[in-house]
Amino acid sequence: MTSTEQAVETFDSLNPATDEVVGTHPVHDADAVEAAVTRARAAAAWWASLGFDGRAERLRRWKGVLARRLPELCELVSAETGKPKGDAQLEIVLAIEHIEWAARNAKKVLGPKRRSSGLLLSNQVATVEYQPLGVVGVIGPWNFPVFTPLGSVAYALAAGNAVVFKPSEYTPGVGAWLVDAFAEVVGEKPVLQLVTGFGATGAALVGADVDKIAFTGSAATGKKIMAAAAERLTPVVIEAGGKDALLVDADADLDAAADAAVWGAFWNAGQACVGVERVYVHTAVYDEFVAKLTRLARDVRPGEHYGPMTMRSQLGVVRRHIADALARGGRALVGGADAVGDRYVRPTVLVDVPEDSVAVREETFGPTVTVTRVSDMDEAIEKANDSAYGLGSTVFSRRRGMELARRLRTGMTAINAPLAFAGIATLPFGGMGESGFGRIHGPEGLREFARPKAIARQRYRMPLAMTTFARTARTDELVGKLITVLHGRR
Repeated sequence: MTSTEQAVETFDSLNPATDEVVGTHPVHDADAVEAAVTRARAAAAWWASLGFDGRAERLRRWKGVLARRLPELCELVSAETGKPKGDAQLEIVLAIEHIEWAARNAKKVLGPKRRSSGLLLSNQVATVEYQPLGVVGVIGPWNFPVFTPLGSVAYALAAGNAVVFKPSEYTPGVGAWLVDAFAEVVGEKPVLQLVTGFGATGAALVGADVDKIAFTGSAATGKKIMAAAAERLTPVVIEAGGKDALLVDADADLDAAADAAVWGAFWNAGQACVGVERVYVHTAVYDEFVAKLTRLARDVRPGEHYGPMTMRSQLGVVRRHIADALARGGRALVGGADAVGDRYVRPTVLVDVPEDSVAVREETFGPTVTVTRVSDMDEAIEKANDSAYGLGSTVFSRRRGMELARRLRTGMTAINAPLAFAGIATLPFGGMGESGFGRIHGPEGLREFARPKAIARQRYRMPLAMTTFARTARTDELVGKLITVLHGRR
């Protein structure tokens, strides 16, 4: 090695079920990140110049690569996260649908539109359009390494931005695969680039000359990103987890509700920001619902229906939450104190858990669920809303679904089906409170990665010119009378 050469630090991504090495990736330092952002700045102008139709054509070619090579990507997602290939396919299929929607609708949502100019300025043509921000930095999670980051990446690209993508250090191979697939259809410029590494790499991206940061992860990390982004006044969109509740009314389809609760709580080993962690059940159907839920939960098998805990440190969090619930008088109808193993956690259903326990207050992010009896749906709403989080929620009710959904303090609610809002490309995805702010998906997701540009164009001079020092007292008098006639009546 010469004096001008330096060894590049690397790290391995591991299969959490076996600890086998899936791949080896570089640790990009601040200089490497800044260089990527500089390249992206030049690429952004070219990408924007393609226009909506040109970008849509490339995005459709990209989704075609994902669709044709679906088994290969499923294999990689499964290897890096430990999730079953069927669950990997589900998130990839949904991501493909979102790419198509963003490509097809960007022009309609972001293109120029006429606005009313009002009577006093009727000589003006008023328009608004949404222009690309420039360079967007995306920091993705490990639990859904395709679906979640592409909710930002695809929409930012459709809006005309270049993107620098930092995947989780647990799933860098998936991130590299997605970026390489994009390069197959957009090879002219580095429109979508990858940087890999740990927290320092993400911090470098936040501190670089980007025009927006889209982050998915914990609330604690989201706050640090906001603080760092404030140094440059870089805007951010934050999706920071949840403590989602499922409500079961007295007239609910209990079989469907129990099935949804089991899926929502244990799918992906409970490692889902919109996973069901709390259930509030009307007292009239509580016993029957709990019986159905526990019967279904006993048939869910880790290693078959879901994978290991991807992040080994989360095992301690799950163990602590279960232990606290039991110590506070809660009972485990399924699973319990011995449910947490070295890699896997068995499904755990907890009842009689106090509302101030950590199993109810904090995000568990594991295959556990608390079930609480309530006297009516008003009590259910009160308890569900008594949370620092406000991401997703679910309601099972035949008559009052919409009413209850509107009263829940969350960004999204599904009625009589689990998590449907995440798969509908037209709906915005995001939360409030400790769950963050901003939206991905839908028209709101496209506008999140664009800046509104207002343009007023004068067609002819008005007889009553108000924005000139040549304005006379007679003009002021006439304008005053006109406003009185238009707006002064009772």
